Amino acid sequence: MVSTLAVLLVLPMVLRMQNFQNEPSFSSVKKEAVSTVVADDAAFLNQFAPLCHQTLSGFLSAMTPEGRSQFVMSPISEVARMANFYQLNSLPSIDPQALKIDQAAVLRLPGGRAIETSWKTTDGLQLNAVFVLEDSEWRLDWKHYASYCDYPWPMFLAGGGQSEGEFRLLARERLAEERQGADTISLVFSAPQLGKLSETSVKSPEFLVPRDSKSGRLLTTAFQRAKEGKLAFGVDLKAIYPEGLIPVRVKLRRIDDVDGRRFELVDVIACHWYSVDAPGIEVAVPTLEN
Repeated sequence: MVSTLAVLLVLPMVLRMQNFQNEPSFSSVKKEAVSTVVADDAAFLNQFAPLCHQTLSGFLSAMTPEGRSQFVMSPISEVARMANFYQLNSLPSIDPQALKIDQAAVLRLPGGRAIETSWKTTDGLQLNAVFVLEDSEWRLDWKHYASYCDYPWPMFLAGGGQSEGEFRLLARERLAEERQGADTISLVFSAPQLGKLSETSVKSPEFLVPRDSKSGRLLTTAFQRAKEGKLAFGVDLKAIYPEGLIPVRVKLRRIDDVDGRRFELVDVIACHWYSVDAPGIEVAVPTLEN
């Protein structure tokens, strides 16, 4: 997938402003300085980023899940899930007028081009929001925005909810250098805090994942790419999470038996939080030696 680095080299001049309404166009960029693809992405952002800003402002201004659902992907199927989520999770109130765009880039998902953005507020909060064109409207990927989980993370760790669920978490590899030759990867998961991307909540116990398993190879590749500054689907944004942490969608299982409580990783669905099941990175498939 083609990087949008060249777009982002000029974006700071126009996107680090209070809103998109007064942005200059990219028409002044010399055509010989950028590729056709990058120039097209720049025009794409200039045309549609203001509509994404309107979507996010409308979403934040709405006071009920029913009102917010008008601005998200698949609103009919999401409204009940949103209502339940907001009952169980305390989220900060954000004034749309306080939003300032920090960065934006074209995100190439399997279904087409989307737009990923990062925002800051005047009171120090940080937001990451993805917008997808659906039914001729730019809609918020709410599950990504809210780092949606089947159950609140602290509840699951404490024994509440179902024993198995899907979670959007941040993963950290433990003792990466010391365990390079080990057969397993040692992981700890933690939940992000909306508006405070540099902070995490309750950490999990240690998870040991076989290095040569599907999940192990996916995680190994994701951690290596993160060290190189590469994100899922090649989107060209600055890292927004603390160093050493990567976003993952995982299925986890809690087991309570005579030996006590333990947890196991069932599957790594993706190395991102977007509402698509594609893993977001390419992993080399090992070949059998003759």
